[in-house]
Amino acid sequence: MSKNKVNQLGQKVELKRSLKSRHITMISLGGTIGTGLFLASGASIAQAGPGGALVAYSLIGIMVFFLMTSLGEMAAFMPTSGSFSTYATKFVDPALGFALGWNYWYNWAITIAAEIAAVSLIMKYWFPDSSSAMWTVLFIAIILTFNLLSVRAYGESEYWFSMIKVVTVIVFIIVSFLMIFGILRGHDPIGFENFFIGEAPFKGGFLAMFGIFLAAGFSFQGTELLGVTAGETDDPGKNIPKAVRSVFWRILLFYIFAIGAIGLLIPYTDSRLLSEDIAVSPFTLVFDKLGIAFAASVMNAIILTAILSAGNSGLYAASRMLWQLAVDGKAPKIFAKVSKRGIPVYALLATIAVGSIAFLASFFGDGVVYIWLLNASGLSGFIAWLGIAISHYRFRKAYIAQGRDLNALPYRAKLYPFGPLFAFTMCLIVILGQNYTAFTGGSIDWEGIIISYIGIPLFGALWLGYKIKYKTKLIPLQECDLDY
Repeated sequence: MSKNKVNQLGQKVELKRSLKSRHITMISLGGTIGTGLFLASGASIAQAGPGGALVAYSLIGIMVFFLMTSLGEMAAFMPTSGSFSTYATKFVDPALGFALGWNYWYNWAITIAAEIAAVSLIMKYWFPDSSSAMWTVLFIAIILTFNLLSVRAYGESEYWFSMIKVVTVIVFIIVSFLMIFGILRGHDPIGFENFFIGEAPFKGGFLAMFGIFLAAGFSFQGTELLGVTAGETDDPGKNIPKAVRSVFWRILLFYIFAIGAIGLLIPYTDSRLLSEDIAVSPFTLVFDKLGIAFAASVMNAIILTAILSAGNSGLYAASRMLWQLAVDGKAPKIFAKVSKRGIPVYALLATIAVGSIAFLASFFGDGVVYIWLLNASGLSGFIAWLGIAISHYRFRKAYIAQGRDLNALPYRAKLYPFGPLFAFTMCLIVILGQNYTAFTGGSIDWEGIIISYIGIPLFGALWLGYKIKYKTKLIPLQECDLDY
């Protein structure tokens, strides 16, 4: 089955609906299970205690649940690769859709650059004297090949990349709780002692937990990939709701159980939790304690898989967003062209080129340009989430205002309007409070403020620039385009 339509430039465009339910479920899972869980979870426990980390991740998890249901309602009703960019254009203001689309494309293009940089470091763990350029070229070739072959090839590759991560987390959780309760032969019960030592379970009070709350938000980013895959999903009315219902609970359980296990097995006072070295990551420490030989090498391989998965998904998401922008007349028309297999080749090549150029920037001027590029993309994910919440709130209102039957929706988000309003509020808190320490010292840290919040004025410039040029306005509910 394929999606056929004509863009604003009069060109026939076609994407293949080849992604199955298992593909989009694993793509969404793989988008969130990565270095945030494998490496950063230990630092979260060290900074806020096991209880503080659990509360912070749970709150972010609830926010993500509402975002997923909001996105699921719109994606099942109107499956499109433009996702929230298209929804904002149709239900809010074309200027907002333009800014969200370019913001999201830029975010993933820069993320690819970060993954390119990371893969060389990972490979040098095993091959310290090898060429970084060789691993860089190989990484780019692999993710580009998966994306150029077909959307099915991308889906299959991401399915197995994600499966490796999911199995790792499941094994980790099972083994951890067997150790905690002393079921494994040769291991005394560890019990709940580590959970209550010193200042635990809540170390540092509210501010420490708030700091982890912000970090947790970054760990969950990637769930919105579900919306981007909708445009190439077989039977989206059935498969999108199924993925929404399953993905959230799996992600939340993985994070909550994994963080709980780490907090019980390793005292939050253990300085190794603050290290970003793979050899002392929380997962490595637990597997090492179990007596698994080469635990660090095993986890290094898993993290390499996570990097490949992130680069693979990033290239897919960014190219589809760029393609949709071109289809809608908001990007150069060349990016709207697709191959016979339904692949937006020019959008793919442009994305990988920008990611590679950004990576090369890390070699000049002590990487200052590269660091600024990364900082500029730091808030992009949260801005996209804000766009999802706003778009869903307006979509449901427009749907009712135009006299449509809610029972006709393929999937209906629960607790509307509380869900999108709660998600919007939480996202706004994360965005505004991500570097609150810059305002709390004896003097205001202006450099820290600029570094942390540079993404906001950049997004504002895109939004206002388009609005001023095309004189767009908030679309009245009765005029929102609900046809697809």
